[in-house]
Amino acid sequence: MTANVAVETTPEIPLWNDPSHPVSARVDALIGAMTLQEKIAQLYGVWVGASANGGEVAPHQHDMEEAVDLDALLPSGLGQLTRPFGTAPVDPALGALSLLRTQTRITSANRFGIPAVAHEECLAGFAAWGATAYPVPLSWGATFDPDVIRRMAAAIGRDMRAVGVHQGLAPVLDVVRDLRWGRVEETIGEDPYLVGTIGTAYVQGLESAGIVATLKHFVGYSASRAGRNLAPTSVGPRERADVLLPPFEMAIREGGARSVMHAYTDIDGIPSAADEKLLTGLLRDTWGFDGTVVADYFGIAFLKTLHGIAGDFADAAGAALTAGVDIELPTVKTFGAPLADAVTEGRVPESLIDRALRRVLTQKADLGLLDPDWSPVPPAFAGADLDDPDTLRGTIDLDSPANRELAREIAEKAVVLLANDGTLPLTAPRRIALVGPNAAEGTAVLGCYSFPQHVGVQHPEIPVGIELPSLGESLAAEFPDAEITVARGTGVDDGDLSGIAEAVDTARDADIVVVALGDRAGLFGRGTSGEGCDAESLALPGAQQQLLDALLDSGTPVVTVLLAGRPYALGRAVEDSAAIVQSFFPGVGGTRAIAGVLSGRTTPSGRLPVSVPRGPGSQPATYLGARLAQASEVSNIDPTPAFGFGHGLTYTTFAWNALTVDAEQAPTDGEFTASLTVRNTGERTGTEVVQLYLHDPVASVVQPVQRLVGYTRLELAPGESRRVRVTVPADVASFTGRDGRRIVEPGELELRLAASSTDTRLTTRVTLTGPVRELDHTRRFHAEFTVE
Repeated sequence: MTANVAVETTPEIPLWNDPSHPVSARVDALIGAMTLQEKIAQLYGVWVGASANGGEVAPHQHDMEEAVDLDALLPSGLGQLTRPFGTAPVDPALGALSLLRTQTRITSANRFGIPAVAHEECLAGFAAWGATAYPVPLSWGATFDPDVIRRMAAAIGRDMRAVGVHQGLAPVLDVVRDLRWGRVEETIGEDPYLVGTIGTAYVQGLESAGIVATLKHFVGYSASRAGRNLAPTSVGPRERADVLLPPFEMAIREGGARSVMHAYTDIDGIPSAADEKLLTGLLRDTWGFDGTVVADYFGIAFLKTLHGIAGDFADAAGAALTAGVDIELPTVKTFGAPLADAVTEGRVPESLIDRALRRVLTQKADLGLLDPDWSPVPPAFAGADLDDPDTLRGTIDLDSPANRELAREIAEKAVVLLANDGTLPLTAPRRIALVGPNAAEGTAVLGCYSFPQHVGVQHPEIPVGIELPSLGESLAAEFPDAEITVARGTGVDDGDLSGIAEAVDTARDADIVVVALGDRAGLFGRGTSGEGCDAESLALPGAQQQLLDALLDSGTPVVTVLLAGRPYALGRAVEDSAAIVQSFFPGVGGTRAIAGVLSGRTTPSGRLPVSVPRGPGSQPATYLGARLAQASEVSNIDPTPAFGFGHGLTYTTFAWNALTVDAEQAPTDGEFTASLTVRNTGERTGTEVVQLYLHDPVASVVQPVQRLVGYTRLELAPGESRRVRVTVPADVASFTGRDGRRIVEPGELELRLAASSTDTRLTTRVTLTGPVRELDHTRRFHAEFTVE
């Protein structure tokens, strides 16, 4: 007798849902099963806002878009959800619940059960209500510390991933070419090597948390004429290749970035969104990038409305697809009905749809979104009761003590002491006059892509959501025995002179004046720094210079403190201030970091990622200028900065000596090794940043006088010395030659070991021998430092 045994059978899993098969086979099978409309639906996003009570997201209405009907769209599927957390103030847990319920709706509505990729801004922290606001990228550059930025990005990524977000729209890898540009605060600096190394570290951190990093803006956005947002860009092929492109090369090759966002601007009449040589020829065919290219917001429609190279939205969609753009953001405009009609009419080949779709679905497969066990429940909800939204409120902390501690560490490392006559650190001051428009303003530490400044200002009835101590509050905590008197003096940009007399009286009654000047971050003219907030000159906004000059005449020593998104010309304050402290929107820990530097609790270690101009009208100018860009007898304009790139003082002194070079000659495919000793000769622990600049005296095309090719931070106790060894491959001397090829030429080079671009400490000359050598993007990027 045979026993009856129940046999369990598993329903057949469609090939595209079966992770045992290669991703390429799964994607091919899914594409083959899709209708045209289902294919196109994966190539656009919809801008939504999470529900404040945990319900499904609602389409966000933007003045550049028509209303979106989700009920009509979702049966075909949906590629992306735009900024569910970053559109309106919502409790993070209820926002995560709202996203969860929306993803459930999306997967239930389409035949294949494909969820959307949720993306968010994360330039200076996760742009969500209640999330930690870290220092802006210009402060990242000021740290000269890739490791701490890598750790920050990993923390940001973990918070995003915990609530169901997949992609972050950062970092910005634009190299500053004109300080008047409003988005300088979003950049890492004016040197491509600094931007590349710090930006790559950010990418590595974000990707380590499972978040798709998005490099932007590819390419040339920061080189717009006169620093005007979206203005045409005039750069030659060598400037593009040697200054603007290297950070992107580095972040793709060494960072593993999985997405790139095209720039708004055009170069020599070709908009980036329609540049096939850029987005396909260079990015994919040459560099080997295999991720997704996403549109900057509304950028595809701009091919018609702003650039005038497309007659209608179908033409714009076709141009972008042909160039290599895969996904329209932030919402459907050109990749919807116009694109479908264009394919049907034969104006756009369906093969372009399939090419973009393959990249999109491959990325979704890599994220696990096609797996049969995918769940819309994010990690933060493990074990939570999702049926009772009220019990979820307040359960997700996006501003943890660990986050705030990391933000504080970065802020402290980013504070730059520009000048000091010995007044700092302050020793038990009895009476402090705290003056200026940023003295009592907590949000003065925030950039324009922080949630409070980007979104929160539109909802004044909602609390800021994070602790933002003003400089006045932080100084009171730092100097509890001091009498601190606060006077506004004038506003950031209102030009009001009526309070200056009172401020001067306050200064005369004090032992020391701390004047807090700078910017207010905003968008499109609603601030003095930020997207669309370009400057006509680099004079301090409003009447701040008048206030500063009046305080300098008060007879009381003045410590000038900048909380800003760009450097400004400070006039006579460069020579007459007792000290100058520069901070670039330093985030939640910013005012405490500044107070710590003023008191001496912390020793300043930041270095300038951008030069500080001496005059307000010398732009565009960066330290990367060639010989004819320097001061000369043939022009009455002197672009020499007040403080150069890489400059920063500390509260101790260092001696550099004993420079040796292993060999003074090497072939064009070889390397040099130099060593030096750095010793702390002062009485306090301090940080020195050893910077290596390359000077090429004779080249076949004009070169910058010098350019950064390596750096390292050294923290040394009093009397401590370290031997620093740096290996310099010939590759770092490469440049784009006359025929457009990247080459290394034989000849003499000068290696400058320096404390800044204006403070060379040790110099050695070496010679490259042999033939001209051609290189590509696989070249060695770094001069490698080791510390013994």
